[in-house]
Amino acid sequence: MNEINKIEALLFVAGDEGMSLNELAYLSGQSTSAAFDAVERLKQKYAADGDSALHILEVGDRFLMTTKKEFSDLLKAYATSSMSKQLSQAALECLSIIAYKQPITRVEVDHIRGVQSSGAIQKLVLRQLIEEKGRVDGPGRAILYGTTAYFYDYFGIKTIDDLPSIEDIETQVGDDIPTDLFFDKFNQQFEDEYTEDLGD
Repeated sequence: MNEINKIEALLFVAGDEGMSLNELAYLSGQSTSAAFDAVERLKQKYAADGDSALHILEVGDRFLMTTKKEFSDLLKAYATSSMSKQLSQAALECLSIIAYKQPITRVEVDHIRGVQSSGAIQKLVLRQLIEEKGRVDGPGRAILYGTTAYFYDYFGIKTIDDLPSIEDIETQVGDDIPTDLFFDKFNQQFEDEYTEDLGD
């Protein structure tokens, strides 16, 4: 495991929030100058590799792993297709957690799920089910996520208080809260749309 591998792994896990140079240096166990050098070498590696779709983007004081510009049309096509509309189990888990725990950061969602959640959260943002609700005061200024007006409209509720209470759910099903408790409706609609699209 070399220094570039460490930076690559950290930026991948950080997802759309990215990481600052100080955070990269601290977590990878190297000086800020060495961490910056590793980031620059990783940038060059991706730029020189025609078989890689990845790119390192610097936004403010943070570095993010993104895809190269030439893939924008391909990704837009995916984002607007029916294939992107059905939510995965991971996305449903994240949506359930965010709905009940909002406002909440991605790191807190990761902690509750026990796995990395950046991809699922990006999907939920794309589907306009969650949105940024502010940022945490402190190092990194992590994004706080919460549900959107579309979320409320879609599920026919006025406030988050209209969702089933955790206590009621635990009484009905025990400790394991099923992620499809009130999201089956969402996936079924998009499964129907996808089937219709395939038939056209």
